[in-house]
Amino acid sequence: MTAADLGFFVAVVIKAVIFSVALLTGFAYMTYGERRIVARMQWRVGPNRVGPWGLLQPAADGIKLLFKEQLQPKEAKTFLFVLAPMISLVVALSAYAVIPIDKDPVNIFGYNIEPWVSNPSIAVLYLLGISSLGVYGIILGGWASNNKYALLGAIRSSAQVISYELALGTALVSPLLMVGSLSFRDVVNQQLDHSYLNGDGGWLILAQPVAFFLYWTAAVAEVNRAPFDLPEAEQELGAGYHTEYSGMKFAMFFMAEYVNMFTVSSVATTVFLGGPGGLPVDETQGLFFRLLAHGPHWFLLKVYCFMFVFIWLRATFPRFRYDQLMRIGWQFLLPLGLINLGVTAVGVAMQWKSYQFTLAVASMMVTLTALSMLNRKPERPEHH
Repeated sequence: MTAADLGFFVAVVIKAVIFSVALLTGFAYMTYGERRIVARMQWRVGPNRVGPWGLLQPAADGIKLLFKEQLQPKEAKTFLFVLAPMISLVVALSAYAVIPIDKDPVNIFGYNIEPWVSNPSIAVLYLLGISSLGVYGIILGGWASNNKYALLGAIRSSAQVISYELALGTALVSPLLMVGSLSFRDVVNQQLDHSYLNGDGGWLILAQPVAFFLYWTAAVAEVNRAPFDLPEAEQELGAGYHTEYSGMKFAMFFMAEYVNMFTVSSVATTVFLGGPGGLPVDETQGLFFRLLAHGPHWFLLKVYCFMFVFIWLRATFPRFRYDQLMRIGWQFLLPLGLINLGVTAVGVAMQWKSYQFTLAVASMMVTLTALSMLNRKPERPEHH
């Protein structure tokens, strides 16, 4: 191994550690933020005793879980019981490795620091592949617990993830087809280096509003958040697949859920909202204008807006029934995604002038038609 290879390896490891620490810290304070926001929405106070304004509550919770007794059923499969939460957390952290938080490398003390861990040309395929492995942690956790309620939660989760992964992947293909690349950096550059008014760029949500709607709906279901939190329906299954977990093993499942929320929010920001893109100013005029044009602060602002929507949904909507969950995924999201993909493929192949606007209008018309068909009640047969 040459000195250059060693330096590259060390840089990747350091960036991976920094990203992991940032995600876990973000997870801790998202739990605090969620409890405070939901409490405010429900006219409660929320955590406010530990530290100023309750800001040390995540640290107190972490210490409590760290020293809490590690319970395990007598008939549980010990190796898989321990392995399951580790799989969920490692997969959740690994999925973030290909997401860029800024457009270009940053020069710090003469060194060009790339604001991403890795930049493969097939970053989207990597993310879809690695994130789909997370369901193995849930399935193994439910099965290894030797508890029927936990097993039912795991089975529900596997069916849910398989159903909504198809819709999520289909929703991502449409904007990627317009960019012509599977690299997240290419997606960001396409949105920031071109003008929407000229018909050759701009934030992809303007050209793909239906794909954004499909992606976000499927993403909420993918991370098992309300109103799609069927695998851990407390009223029906105790706590679902992690019923028998306690202490740090339970905390790992909890961490994985929130890190996955950050991941799907970051993908939505990168693909549909220009990633780190900000205001349309000339960034060559100085550092201030560069910060207005793009930067990690814009990326984080958009991500936290999505995280707020996650919390808002939890405080607002009731849980779907399981048959409704499956019906939405298979009979609505997936067919609509395929239709939108067909419209996008035709527009890209014909190289329409300003085809972003054309695609947006066409996809919205398809959405309205599909919604009207979905809301049409089937005729009941007459009983004689």
